[in-house]
Amino acid sequence: MIKFKFDQNSLMPAIVQDYKSGEVLMLAYVNRTAIRKMLTIGKTCFYSRSRKTYWIKGETSGHIQNIKEITTDCDRDTLLIKVKQTGGACHLGYRTCFVHQLNQKWNIKRVTQKKVFDPKKIY
Repeated sequence: MIKFKFDQNSLMPAIVQDYKSGEVLMLAYVNRTAIRKMLTIGKTCFYSRSRKTYWIKGETSGHIQNIKEITTDCDRDTLLIKVKQTGGACHLGYRTCFVHQLNQKWNIKRVTQKKVFDPKKIY
């Protein structure tokens, strides 16, 4: 078994990427329990730092992430999870969570995507 390097809260970042296009969809956090659950169910499972609980992506919205491959970086302190994304990955309604382009003053210059769903209808 791989010996992962977790932070002081027993968490590590997990980057979620579309397995076909390579597009980065989101970043979330996992611990040992979330990793075990992902390997068991074949869908992404994360640990919510704010709610202090586990969540399976798409459990509420139906916008699930079916895992195609999980790799770790050379330091074993970050996961890269390649998925087949159904619907949007972002809880704000976008395909990815990385939608805000910044200007030189660190303000949002523009939103780079159109919404793929209305979060008010789902959450």
